[in-house]
Amino acid sequence: MPALHPPGQNAHRGHIQDPASQRLTWSKPPLNVLVIRKIRDESLLEPFKELCRFLVEEKHLMVYVEKKVVDDGSLMSDESFSAIRNQLCTFREGYDDISDCIDLIICLGGDGTLLYASSLFQGSVPPVMAFHLGSLGFLTPFKFESFKTEVDKVFEGNAAIILRSRLKVKVVKGMFQRNEQLFSAQENGIVPHNHINNEAGKITLQLQVLNEVVVDRGPSSYLSNVDLYLDGRLITSVQGDGVIVSTPTGSTAYAAAAGASMIHPNVPAIMVTPICPHSLSFRPIVVPAGVELMITLSPDARNTAWVSFDGRKRQEIQHGDSIKITTSCFPVPSICCHDLVYDWFDSLAQCLHWNVRKKQTRLTDASDSSETEN
Repeated sequence: MPALHPPGQNAHRGHIQDPASQRLTWSKPPLNVLVIRKIRDESLLEPFKELCRFLVEEKHLMVYVEKKVVDDGSLMSDESFSAIRNQLCTFREGYDDISDCIDLIICLGGDGTLLYASSLFQGSVPPVMAFHLGSLGFLTPFKFESFKTEVDKVFEGNAAIILRSRLKVKVVKGMFQRNEQLFSAQENGIVPHNHINNEAGKITLQLQVLNEVVVDRGPSSYLSNVDLYLDGRLITSVQGDGVIVSTPTGSTAYAAAAGASMIHPNVPAIMVTPICPHSLSFRPIVVPAGVELMITLSPDARNTAWVSFDGRKRQEIQHGDSIKITTSCFPVPSICCHDLVYDWFDSLAQCLHWNVRKKQTRLTDASDSSETEN
């Protein structure tokens, strides 16, 4: 298992910490590796096979992959890969819990693979090494061309780590939805593990979110009208298309498109960004990490709202429901290619073309003289 130094985000609060001091060291060599591959992308078949062959044959590791990845028709028909395929350990999301047996996660694809890997671990998350084989790649700093060298470096330890904070989200449904949802779950023969009956008899959905929680107006043509509370106190009402509550990691995603500032993932904060607010003065705000935000439908709301978590598990929010959001104590340890400062600015430049502008030319001696002004 890895040891992360410093061990958690609370280290930020006592003193100003040098970001470069966050390093990954192994207390014992990693044995179990989870490989996440972007599905429905034929271009990733060969990189996936190369990586699995390297991890199994050369590194002698136990490799875990999703069952639907192994059952891919192209992999099943490849006889040269059959020996490796038979040694892979498979799991199914929502059915098999692998959170206690994984030492390292390797992602092949775009940013969505990292978000998906985060969703598989609702508690402590193993270190994540993400290779850029997708469309954007803001969160995937490694190039696959040198994957053997890069993986060997990580296994040697002392790699730079950035602890990407997550949001702990709790959705409490109103009493009038309780019977309907329980009946639907029991019809399928299983009550989802992340649905809990709390003391008030309501259904509670608890999730760890890496990018953002988005509350929007859904298919309704009316403005959404939701109330925003901070540590139990009503702060404001959001009238517009919705509101985004994001981590610093999520500040470069949907929040950036909605006008929020981009915040380095090492900054302990939560961002609140309105989506097309019907107000000229509603600017995005940043609040301290650790506060509890709560979002409910305003009593005067003309329609329901909809909520999604990192773009998944979208559901309707009605009167009597509440969404409680705070900083999770389980961040995602993301392995850096160079260091956590260089990687972030490199992603800003390469993926988002931050501050790209044609260079201003310097003045010539002739045009700089005072005579040209007369």
